[in-house]
Amino acid sequence: MTGTVIDLTIRSLAGLVDLDVERTKYRGHARELAASAAGDLVIVLGGDGSINEVVNGVMSQQAWAGGPGVDGEGGADREGGADRGGGADGEGGVPAQRQPPLIAVIPGGGGNVFARALGLPPDAAHAIRKVREIIEAGRYRTIGLGLAGDRYFTFNAGLGLDAEVVYEVERLRASGRQESTSLFLRTMVRHLYRGTDRKTPALTLERDGQPAVTDLFLTIVTNRSPWTYYRGRAVLPVPHPDFNSGLDLLALRRVSLATIYDVVLQMLLIRSRPPRGRHVMTVHGQESLTVRSARPIAFQVDGEYLGEIEAVKFQFIPHALRVVA
Repeated sequence: MTGTVIDLTIRSLAGLVDLDVERTKYRGHARELAASAAGDLVIVLGGDGSINEVVNGVMSQQAWAGGPGVDGEGGADREGGADRGGGADGEGGVPAQRQPPLIAVIPGGGGNVFARALGLPPDAAHAIRKVREIIEAGRYRTIGLGLAGDRYFTFNAGLGLDAEVVYEVERLRASGRQESTSLFLRTMVRHLYRGTDRKTPALTLERDGQPAVTDLFLTIVTNRSPWTYYRGRAVLPVPHPDFNSGLDLLALRRVSLATIYDVVLQMLLIRSRPPRGRHVMTVHGQESLTVRSARPIAFQVDGEYLGEIEAVKFQFIPHALRVVA
């Protein structure tokens, strides 16, 4: 995040909120700042990984008192003014002291999936103007979050090839490559032939009251939002995404270039139904589900690689977070 965008944010919000600005210095710092916040509003200037850290930081607070804003790519804004939402959140009349935490997002990464899913412009300057207008009006939305083990996520989490590619993209970014959906897709194709195990499926899906589904190669769990965006168009595992309708799962029983190309094409072009196919499985509107692996397997949340795991329980947490959107 450049200083120019930070300065623009400060100038735009001056007089509307009291800002305390801090720059993050290392991975995980955004979460620490958000967890120790003492104000009402967190303003995040950064990409999806930074936003995920901030969300986990504010959600770690026992009392929903709000907190400082954090820029996972360079700055953190602490807002000490009153919550412009009035005494209730507008979606149930919950008293202010018992409301979920409130964050605002200003896109500053390569994908900006969460910001776009909230309806914010991908351009930082336009997003800042819209954020200001919403804060002035006090019209906030309450959304649900996914919880993978002990890690909250805003739009998706994945095991298998999806997470392996996230890890490789992180390595490429560290060497100077610019993050983009195109880079992700190109890396997926390369990794399909050079890295991932395409012969032995390791994953099993478990749901209460349902038989286990075995022999899965990858699973992507979405919080009713796009998996990603490609050239401005949402890549949708399910039609009509909604942040308050539970978790959805997309799984593949086969990983081949033809299968992945077909599924991605369906997610790009078809808006009336989820992807279909002989090797495709979809599950919708779940409150909880568990994915187990026969071996340690790559795991990611919101595009951030978290290492290898052997099992993770996913839960949907309704009305967990308020957003300026």
